[in-house]
Amino acid sequence: MEHINVNRSRLFQASCFALITTAFSFSIRAGILPQLGKEFGLTAEQLGFINSMFFFGFPISMIIGGLLYHSMGPKRIMRVAFVAHTIGIVLTLYAEGYTGLLISTFFIGFGNGCTEAACNPMIADMFSGTLMNKMLNRFHMWFPGGIVIGSLISKFMTDAGLSWQAQIWVIMMPTVLYIILFVGQAFPQPKVEGATSLAQNARALLTPLYLFIFCCMALTAITEFGPQQWVGLIMSKSGASPMLILALVTGLMAIGRFFAGPVVHKLDQTSILLGSSVFALIGIYLFSTQTGSAAYVAAIFFAIGVCYFWPTMIGFVADHIPLSGALGMSIVGGVGMFSTAIFQPIIGRWIDGARTELASVDMRGESLELAAGQATLAKMTTFPIILIIAFTILWFVMRNRKARVTTKAFAATDY
Repeated sequence: MEHINVNRSRLFQASCFALITTAFSFSIRAGILPQLGKEFGLTAEQLGFINSMFFFGFPISMIIGGLLYHSMGPKRIMRVAFVAHTIGIVLTLYAEGYTGLLISTFFIGFGNGCTEAACNPMIADMFSGTLMNKMLNRFHMWFPGGIVIGSLISKFMTDAGLSWQAQIWVIMMPTVLYIILFVGQAFPQPKVEGATSLAQNARALLTPLYLFIFCCMALTAITEFGPQQWVGLIMSKSGASPMLILALVTGLMAIGRFFAGPVVHKLDQTSILLGSSVFALIGIYLFSTQTGSAAYVAAIFFAIGVCYFWPTMIGFVADHIPLSGALGMSIVGGVGMFSTAIFQPIIGRWIDGARTELASVDMRGESLELAAGQATLAKMTTFPIILIIAFTILWFVMRNRKARVTTKAFAATDY
């Protein structure tokens, strides 16, 4: 279907700046947490709840945006994103304490979810086939890429003695850019007839394939975000720099997603997901056993593993469950964020439990912290192990489905 008068390049650029806003809000807010805690006298638990508002607002707006995508359209949803981002930034700047920071972080998370809800289906409607998968990967490249840029900006500004308020203003720069690029643009129409019907969407959501992907997304998300969220605490006593590990992982992810074209052209989505699970397992296992410079090798395997998870899962829904529409893509993304929020305290309990168990055998100090962290990472290997089994099953199912379609097409022409 031709998208007449749709400037695909400009819409895609606007989407990328919107995702950079998400990445900046993720990395810069993380960078100023110590300053916020000191200025407002906040405990670590309070800072944790402030962070959780980011993950809470994100899936709520994604699901709402998915439900309203075809009635509101991506243009209006991105206007809501801009308003939410702006309110969140301003409220952060004028926050007077814990409650104000909770509310402001929720608004920023809500704006970030609107970005995903609008841009994923819009990109899926602008492109098709392997090109669609390539562009989704290039779009999602700007989350890890933006985290690297945002982390470096935050570190430079903090080292230069600049205030946390100045760092928050940086988040406003890509926010203004994306709304300017979106203004006055025509937007694409859905490629699949029936994708705009919520009744059709609901029926597609109840299909076995969608429910399967829904469950897998919860595991791919925590496989990606679990180790990343805890890398500072777990790897701080390993002899490797946690921030260098995080920069290496996110940097490689950004590069991998940018050059995703040849990968998605050569391999089908299920092969990518299966291969990613294997590399993720190797990476997390190495994290749980290696120290010093070997931890950077683990980071390389881990980055290759989680690089394609998120965009490929979204692309799989768009390709193979098209009647789920924007709602299907938004719910899959939403469950990924919900999973991340739900598993964080569970991982924390694993660390506390390992500390208690190891302390009972007279382990102390840095060796205790490292051993507890590595024991927790060993438990995290459960996630990619389950995914390897699940995606192996999916690979056979999709291969058989493709074989049946090919057979029918051949039979139809054999006259």
